[in-house]
Amino acid sequence: MDRFLTADDLAKTLRRDVREGLENDPKTLPPKWFYDERGSELFEEITRLEEYYPTRREREILAARAPEIAAATGARTLLELGAGSGEKTRLLLDALRGTLRAYVPVDVSGDFLEGAAARIAAEHPALDVHPVVADYEQHLHLLPGGERRLVAFLGGTIGNMAPAGRIGFLSGLRAAMGPDDALLLGADLVKDERRLVAAYDDAAGVTAEFNRNVLRVINRELDADFAPGAYEHTAVWNASEEWIEMRLRSTRSQTVRVGGLDLEVAFAAGEEMRTEISAKFRRERLASELEAAGLALAEFWTDAAGDFSLSLARPGAA
Repeated sequence: MDRFLTADDLAKTLRRDVREGLENDPKTLPPKWFYDERGSELFEEITRLEEYYPTRREREILAARAPEIAAATGARTLLELGAGSGEKTRLLLDALRGTLRAYVPVDVSGDFLEGAAARIAAEHPALDVHPVVADYEQHLHLLPGGERRLVAFLGGTIGNMAPAGRIGFLSGLRAAMGPDDALLLGADLVKDERRLVAAYDDAAGVTAEFNRNVLRVINRELDADFAPGAYEHTAVWNASEEWIEMRLRSTRSQTVRVGGLDLEVAFAAGEEMRTEISAKFRRERLASELEAAGLALAEFWTDAAGDFSLSLARPGAA
């Protein structure tokens, strides 16, 4: 297993992100810090909720289109960014059996990645499984090469980036791709506002706990004294940007001490801190952003309901 990201790197990034976010006006925190062990468990619970459709819809597309994806790419290497448990990836691995030689899962959590990679290696003994601990926003140029790579970026995670960040990321990815490589990109689609809000504010309150978990992470890692119960979860549809915003609203005036940063932060009653954006797309917007990054949209698939999309893109102009 290659490691381009150490525990010290993660600690430095957390300190930088939290300081910058809490000193912003309005305050923000990046969503990547939701995912400690408890946060990962909560997110897995979210993916099973009735309101949260993206995981089911993306799996539906993969189940229907994986043979087409395999035929179109003939991939010898599958490189997955933000691999996680690799559950949906198994559909691609099975479809690519005829050509695939290597699987390269990339994630920031080494322990989690090692276990998931070991399970996939046991299921596919002929496959070279090469896990890489890295931040795909920083280390694209360091990721392993290979013949005819299919780069998979699933789950709609691209929507957690702001537009300029998305194009910058895709441009960096394009720079790291060879002429025979392809990108498989999962993206959620614009739909009825009520369904979108419900997906990020479920009736059981699981997403609310997931959102507040970022405060527990900061308390533990940076010696802070956030009172998670003093923050309400809210999800808002931003129609002009076409994204969902998850926020934490302070229920009272309070001052938080972050000992690890020697920082005190005041919150007014009702003040909101944004913890995630989740952009929703139209085909035209995806094609435009891919083109701006030097990638051409080759195929565009949706589930039967038209809720979610998978795009296959290749280097070069359309």
